[in-house]
Amino acid sequence: MNVIRRHLTAIIIVVLVVLIAGLAGPRVALGPQVVVEAVVQQNFVQTVVASGRVETPHRVDVGVQIMGAVRRVPVKEGETVAAGATLIELESSELRAALDQAESAVQAASARLRQMREVQSPQAAQSARQAQLAYDAARDALRRSESLFTVGAISEEAREDARRAEQAAAAQLRSAQQQAASARPSGSEAAAAAAALEQAKAGVDLTRAKFGYATVRAPVAGTVITRTVEPGDIVQPGRSLLVLSPGGETQLVVAIDEKNLQLLALGLTALASADAYPRQQFPATVMYISPGVDAQRGAVSVKLRVPTPPAFLKQDMTVSVDLKIAERANAVLVSRGAVHDIESTAPWVLKVDGRRVRRQAVTIGLRSDGLCEVLSGLTVGDRVVPMATTTITEGDRLRAVLAP
Repeated sequence: MNVIRRHLTAIIIVVLVVLIAGLAGPRVALGPQVVVEAVVQQNFVQTVVASGRVETPHRVDVGVQIMGAVRRVPVKEGETVAAGATLIELESSELRAALDQAESAVQAASARLRQMREVQSPQAAQSARQAQLAYDAARDALRRSESLFTVGAISEEAREDARRAEQAAAAQLRSAQQQAASARPSGSEAAAAAAALEQAKAGVDLTRAKFGYATVRAPVAGTVITRTVEPGDIVQPGRSLLVLSPGGETQLVVAIDEKNLQLLALGLTALASADAYPRQQFPATVMYISPGVDAQRGAVSVKLRVPTPPAFLKQDMTVSVDLKIAERANAVLVSRGAVHDIESTAPWVLKVDGRRVRRQAVTIGLRSDGLCEVLSGLTVGDRVVPMATTTITEGDRLRAVLAP
């Protein structure tokens, strides 16, 4: 009985050894099964993906030019306004009163100048003529007195009286002539009245301008994108109350990693999409590349023109851009995940060569979407081991299974 039991145990051991050898034999002899990737050939486009925002070429900050209380703000954010449309109205009763007062001052100055021309100037001229007549009479009287005194007909005192009368008449004549000259249209008094009128008119212009400042109008047509003012606010110059986005060309501003700077060029095309509408793509074209690099972000600012912006595109929307850098027809391609030291000057892959793998140097060209263009080192149909298979090293045996 013990002999039979010993024979049965030996048979079981032999069977187990045969089974284990049958299962492990191929793995030991041929190597493990490994999923590999094939080198393919197809048209290839290299793109750079970036994100940014929608911008117009410029924005207009709208504020007030005088201090005052806001009476009305007839526009809201997102509203499109025409050039000249009212954006903000200030309380203007004091300005209206000041304008009325200034206009009254113009009327008073105008009346004063008219009075000078119509009344004072003729009166001064008449007074000058009368003074001339009086002087002529006094001068004749003095001559007669001189003659009579010579013959002894009158006394010295009478002759002196005639001389003083002539001198007084001469003084009155000079005064009257000066007043007449001053009252003439070219005279100083008339000039002063005319200057007062012009000053009053300037006061009206200034007050009217201030009165006009009480209504803030849109300098250009556009869309209100920011509003930071409400009725009742006390506002003053120097503060932006509304931001207006003028109508016109739409631009996208994105940040491109500086390592792609050598690939950028004006005129490159791109497909863009708003994050709010990811399935609705629209074309764009590179129109500006910043000459400098943002040191903090390590990025270059790029602006793209949108020739036909979709209706849903709004100011400051977040957008994603696939920038078409280059394209190649019938390119030889390998998975990026199969290339070791891809950023170095000597990238390489593990190439399947029969039942073993060997290290193969490659030259890489364009890269995009997880694929690399192979310029040398591989041909179409070659199989490579992805880097994710960390257990395989150069010289190992394997049973290659092609990835779908």
